[in-house]
Amino acid sequence: MIKFLPLGGADEIGASCYYLDIDGTGILLDCGIHPQKKGYDSLPDFSQLSNFNLDFVIISHAHQDHIGALPFLIKTFPHVKIIATPQTIEVARLTLHNAVHIIKGQISDVENFPAYTHEEVDLLLRSVNELGYGIQYSFSGMRSEKAEPIKLTFYDAGHIIGSASILLEYLDERIFYTGDIKLSKQTLLAGATLPEQRITTLITETTYGSTDTKLIGNLQTEISRFVKEANAILGAGGSILIPVFALGKMQEIISIVSKEISKGRLTEVPIYSGGIGNLISRIYDSNRYKVNYVNPNYELSDIKTNSYFDIVDLSKFQKNPSIVIASSGMILENTTSFKFARFWLKQKLFSIFIVGYMDPTSFGYKIAQSSFGDSININEDEVVEIRCSIHKFFFPTHSKREEIIKIVEQLNPSNVILIHGEDDSKNWVGDKILEFNSTAKVYSASKYNWIMLRK
Repeated sequence: MIKFLPLGGADEIGASCYYLDIDGTGILLDCGIHPQKKGYDSLPDFSQLSNFNLDFVIISHAHQDHIGALPFLIKTFPHVKIIATPQTIEVARLTLHNAVHIIKGQISDVENFPAYTHEEVDLLLRSVNELGYGIQYSFSGMRSEKAEPIKLTFYDAGHIIGSASILLEYLDERIFYTGDIKLSKQTLLAGATLPEQRITTLITETTYGSTDTKLIGNLQTEISRFVKEANAILGAGGSILIPVFALGKMQEIISIVSKEISKGRLTEVPIYSGGIGNLISRIYDSNRYKVNYVNPNYELSDIKTNSYFDIVDLSKFQKNPSIVIASSGMILENTTSFKFARFWLKQKLFSIFIVGYMDPTSFGYKIAQSSFGDSININEDEVVEIRCSIHKFFFPTHSKREEIIKIVEQLNPSNVILIHGEDDSKNWVGDKILEFNSTAKVYSASKYNWIMLRK
């Protein structure tokens, strides 16, 4: 019997966690936290596992919405075996320790919510088993009903450093979980690789399923538009704030800005970054020959950047036009990008460039949907009139919806499970699949609802 149960991330982006029971072997695909929720609401519902086996957790990549709940899981399932790529483990060593401080900041707001410590993170990381791309690993759970092992292989997902799509082979079943996947190349990563053989069940993200690709251009057209708008702002004496995720998006945007300056297309001004994003950039550099990289000779450490933590008076940016690349990507409260955005919104010559996904409940989303002259609530006590310009660009680290369809066409699965997207996104992808393959079984995953793949 093979069955599938979402514990989180079925019809939203956050707390990705999916349970697979393969003839008695219990597997979690990812174990993430929801960045826009607090306390127990931010976690997958681990109580659903109380009557089931859990032997293995396979992590696709190190973004918090895919790995951040691991320290909570192991409190209940200390025996579980965790598997990830070496690069994911390396990044997690930074991000999970960084999350300790964030979780502690939430404890006062949530009664009986279990914090975890740096020591517990160290213990967790020592127990994670690394598996490189293309290397097959065989395993079985303690209560496996058959002698036949499950075979695991990681494929480069092209999303961020160390990201992996997961192939599970068992008897005549081949289950492929895309994780967060980027089929086409970015400026640093060269794009995902896929299995050559046919897949029986595809579990795929649908992040941009409702986004009309015709309206967003391609990488080169977006870079050109970015450069044009940036030159106008900088030429008028303004500064630009670019909120980014410290993992993945920061490295991509710094690379774009640096390359365009070096080519003489973008006005040369100081670039500011900082924090954990700079440490992650070093991991990109040290692993550039080990992953599917566009140009392994290119190093982020060669780019001259300044630390925004050295800036005491933000009026410096009024006198010295600059580009500030700061986390968090969704401008969450009490983050560096939030502090800068609070100042930026009041500056007439300045601009905020939106370059990535914004959760609809985030402050960043409010900004992205606003324009010059609108009023916006910074918090309950502060409302400001937006004086800066706001520009939106599309530099996705996820596949466009046509690329998801291309993946389905290439792998030709009998079953497709749609996850990691809102209803509109899953509906578009599902309808398109059925247009060219009416015999496929297409499931829109929903929390707590089992999907039976094999009896």
